[in-house]
Parts: sequence; structure tokens; C-alpha cells
Amino acid sequence: MSIADRRTYLANIVDELKTQWPENRTVNIVCHGHSVPAGYHSWATVETFKSYPHLFHCGLKERFAFAVVNVIVTAIGGEESDKGAARFDSEVLNHNPRVLTIDYGLNDRRIGLEKAEASWRSMIEKSLQRDIELVLLTPTHDNSGLVGPPEYWESLRQQAGQIRKLADEYEVGLVDSFALYERCVGSGGDLSDLLSWPNHPNRNGHQLVADDLLRWFPIG
Repeated sequence: MSIADRRTYLANIVDELKTQWPENRTVNIVCHGHSVPAGYHSWATVETFKSYPHLFHCGLKERFAFAVVNVIVTAIGGEESDKGAARFDSEVLNHNPRVLTIDYGLNDRRIGLEKAEASWRSMIEKSLQRDIELVLLTPTHDNSGLVGPPEYWESLRQQAGQIRKLADEYEVGLVDSFALYERCVGSGGDLSDLLSWPNHPNRNGHQLVADDLLRWFPIG
């Protein structure tokens, strides 16, 4: 088993997005998760149009001019994956998504690996039963690696690792936000260039995620 191939995994969705009127059909993409996809930048400020679901939506429309595509955000700030799984049927699947992204890694430190894994598996398996294509997201960084206890940062690494393993096991898509941030910082960047708040990305940080999401929708 392995993570899905970016070049082919969403080929059927890409073909739909290329289809012109009158044969085209509406394609719903749902972004599920916590405060990051919900658009929180500072503690309470929601910057919807600077956050990766919207930036990703804009990128899709630039790429697929004839598509009728909705990017629907079902994320709730402060939520962990067990709560997201509890409302999954009524607030996510009801949108009939063709593609679903899941992003809970930052907050799932509060519930631990075992409970998080069970919650992610529940959402993944319900999606696959409905032939919904999935892209899982590892967590974006926060500044706990700089100012927090070492075990808190290590738990974030562990959440990222578990999400990678789930993507591999179920052979679905992956946006490895954690690794994207690591590469930026490792190549000489500063974490503050990517954060608007101790645990929320700014537009630059969101753009990294949106750009990697778009790689799952190749034009040619």
C-alpha cells in the first residue's frame, strides 16, 4: 500500500472539471477540520479569503475555467477529530462531496493518538464507502516547538506521522503541511513568516497548503 499517485488519483474529478456546458456538472469539495481550514488567523479573527480553502478554490477556478465547483468549509474552530466524526454524517456527507479534505492534527494532541486514529478511520471509511476521494492533511506548525514543552511538539510530530500512515494504508491523497513548513524553516525561513498567531497560519502559510492541494488537480 502507498499514498495515492498525484498524477492519477483525481483524474476522474479533473475530467469533470474540464467539461464544458451543457455536459458539465457541479462538483462539491468539502474542507473539514478545525480552526485552520475554518479561517481563523488571530485568536478570533476569521480571514476567510486568506485561508487555504478559499485560496485553493481560486486556484481551481484559474485552472478550470468551465467548472462549476464549490469548496464548502465544514470546519469548526477549537474542534478535535472525535467531534468532527460525530457530526460527519449530518454536516459533511450531506453536501455530497466528490472530494473531501480532513485537517485536525493540531488540535488532536488534546485527545491523543488512539482516539484521533479511531475518529479519522471512521471518517475515512464512511467516505470511501460513498466513493468520495480523500486528501488528508498533516498539521501546520505552531510555535510550541519554540516556546512550549518538548513533549507538546513531539506529540505534533506523532500526529503528523499517524496521518501519513493512514493516507498510506487507505491509499488516499496527502498534503503534508507539516513537512512543507519544515522545509521552509529548514531552508532558512522563519516560522513567524508563516504564522499570524501562535497556532494559526497567515496567508503565506495557508498558500503553501493551497498550492500543494492544487498539485492533486493536474491540468495535463
